[in-house]
Amino acid sequence: MEDYKFLFKVVLIGNAGVGKTCLVRRFTQGLFPPGQGATIGVDFMIKTVEIDGEKIKLQIWDTAGQERFRSITQSYYRSAHALILVYDISSQPTFDCLPDWLREIEQYASCKVLRVLVGNKTDREDRELPTHVGEEFAHRHNMYFIETSAKEADNVEKLFIEIAKELTQLVRSGHFDKDSKVGDLSPQDVSNVTLPPTREPRSEFACCSRWISSSTT
Repeated sequence: MEDYKFLFKVVLIGNAGVGKTCLVRRFTQGLFPPGQGATIGVDFMIKTVEIDGEKIKLQIWDTAGQERFRSITQSYYRSAHALILVYDISSQPTFDCLPDWLREIEQYASCKVLRVLVGNKTDREDRELPTHVGEEFAHRHNMYFIETSAKEADNVEKLFIEIAKELTQLVRSGHFDKDSKVGDLSPQDVSNVTLPPTREPRSEFACCSRWISSSTT
C-alpha cells in the first residue's frame, strides 16, 4: 500500500447540477467531462498530494444532490474531515438551498468538520450571484470560501490543496481526536476515522477565511 502521512475524507454536497462531479474529476483526473450525468447515490475517488514534504491522501466523496438519495448521502457526513458545499453562481435556486444543506451538516456531521463553501461555474457569463454574496454567507456561517470553474480548471486544485493544508494543520494542533490515517481504503471501512460527536463552538473558524477571489488562479 502506498505510504502516506494522513488520509482525509472530503465529502462534496449540494444541489444536483452544480458541478460536484466535474470538480472531483478535474482535480483527480485533469478532465472536464462534457454532458456529465447526475451521480447515483455516492461515488469516490482518491488523490495523493504533497504538503510540506509529506504525502497526504485525500479520499473525495461525490454525493448525489437529488432528494431521493439524501438518506444515503447523509450517512457519509459523520466521518468526514471536510465538507465542501457547492452552489452554481449562475443559479440562484442552488444558493437558496444552502440553508437546507447547512441544517443537514449541523444534524449529521461532526462539530469539528472543516466546512468550505464553493461557488462553481465562474466561466459562465450569466452569473446571478456576485462573489460578495457567497463571501457574506460563508462569513455568517463560519465557512471558508472559494469560487471555482471546473470547466476552466480555475481554483480547483487550490481548493483541494488548501483543504489538505488546513486539515494537516488541524491534526497537528490536536483539533481532531487522533491520527486520521486509516489502513483500509474500502468504502466499508472509511468510518474508522474518529471525530468528536459533541457540538461545541469552533473557535478556529470564528470568521470566514477568503482563500481566493474569482480572479485568482
